[in-house]
Amino acid sequence: MKCAIITGGSRGIGRAICLKLAEEKNYHILINYTSNQAAAEETLAKVQELGSTGEILKFDVGNAEETQKVLGDWQDKNPDSVVEVIVNNAGITKDGLFMWMKHEDWNNVVNTSLNGFFNVTNFFIQKLLRNKYGRIINMVSVSGVKGTAGQTNYSAAKAAVIGATKALAQEIAKRNITVNAVAPGFIKTDMTYDLNEDELKAMIPANRFGEAEEVADLVAFLASKKSSYITGEVININGGIYS
Repeated sequence: MKCAIITGGSRGIGRAICLKLAEEKNYHILINYTSNQAAAEETLAKVQELGSTGEILKFDVGNAEETQKVLGDWQDKNPDSVVEVIVNNAGITKDGLFMWMKHEDWNNVVNTSLNGFFNVTNFFIQKLLRNKYGRIINMVSVSGVKGTAGQTNYSAAKAAVIGATKALAQEIAKRNITVNAVAPGFIKTDMTYDLNEDELKAMIPANRFGEAEEVADLVAFLASKKSSYITGEVININGGIYS
């Protein structure tokens, strides 16, 4: 069975990606979540409604031991399953000015985005290399590309994942595995719910927030065979926010 894993797949952009990949029916969808079980179950139900198959995997991507255990158990139970697509989408924000930033707010944000990328991708990487095919898609952010005041921790974490994307892409391109990053701007999700949309729209040439489905369309393209000559790229999807 061919599988795609989406970390932080229960809500927002992660859910939209699960549903888009489910629509295409190429993959059994592995939906990772950390805390919101109801949302994860809802996403799985929607995946099944679209005629695809899937399952839920509960683990914190930032916790190396837990990630290893849950994915190891899954692989043992599914020896013939191959994960071809990895979407590293899990991320958290703990915004605040750097001068007042708490140590744990720095660590938690960096741990989820950066170490989460390592923990999940590193678990599967040898299998991808043996299989000589794969798609790794890292969700970053406009914050990681240009930096955002009040988000030094998040900007640092996402910028680090961009660097990792470019390096890993060069290491494994010969094995027909692509590694790309997608950098959304302001997208309508729970994460941006508290932002003043009317005020911020003025900064965006497209004059609106993006939809999670628009990001999912881009991710689905990068997850497909059509994108086989694109690797090491950071693709911005932000309505022209800093062009």
